[in-house]
Amino acid sequence: MARRTGRTLTASAGVLVSCLLAACGGDRAAPSTLAIAERAGARDVLLGGGDLPIIPSDDVQKSQSGSVFQRVANTDIEVVYDRPVARGRELFGGIVAYDEVWNPGANDATAVSFSRDVTVNGQPLAAGSYSIWAIPRAGDWTLIFSNAADVYHTPYPGEGQDALRLTITPQRGDHIETLAYYFAMVDGKDTELRLHWGETVVPMRITVP
Repeated sequence: MARRTGRTLTASAGVLVSCLLAACGGDRAAPSTLAIAERAGARDVLLGGGDLPIIPSDDVQKSQSGSVFQRVANTDIEVVYDRPVARGRELFGGIVAYDEVWNPGANDATAVSFSRDVTVNGQPLAAGSYSIWAIPRAGDWTLIFSNAADVYHTPYPGEGQDALRLTITPQRGDHIETLAYYFAMVDGKDTELRLHWGETVVPMRITVP
């Protein structure tokens, strides 16, 4: 009788393990609904780097290229920029002068694209691509979206190209060594895009249709 009970317990344990594996997926992964390359936000990444040579450390670009993408409802937003590094320097009021127009990035001007009309901090901005500029101050900053999207980070294209100017009160955050743009919040038809460098955070509240 004991032997039969042992076999019964062993069989039950086997069924339980099988059920747990089935519930957790076991060794069979569920297929994705879209291939990686077809997903919103996917970027072309060459496996193995293609035929590109390995770059010596001394030749690596000091402010390296990056991008951030977010789909909000069915509106796409993308920021493309190069990322300067603090390297122990005083940032605002130091290497970035107060009260002067500055492109928050490096090399080619930081650019943002919207697939549909949006509002930024409650102000309308049409679908399209823009370069981003700022006037840092000890108090409130001015943030500028310029119609001159494909330009170098200096000189500023001028007020005649401005699509939108905003007054924004910066926030204080944790130190970020390398300048970053990121979407700190996405909820429904709202998102918050942040410019963050050092301990300074410049928030942009974006609402889509």
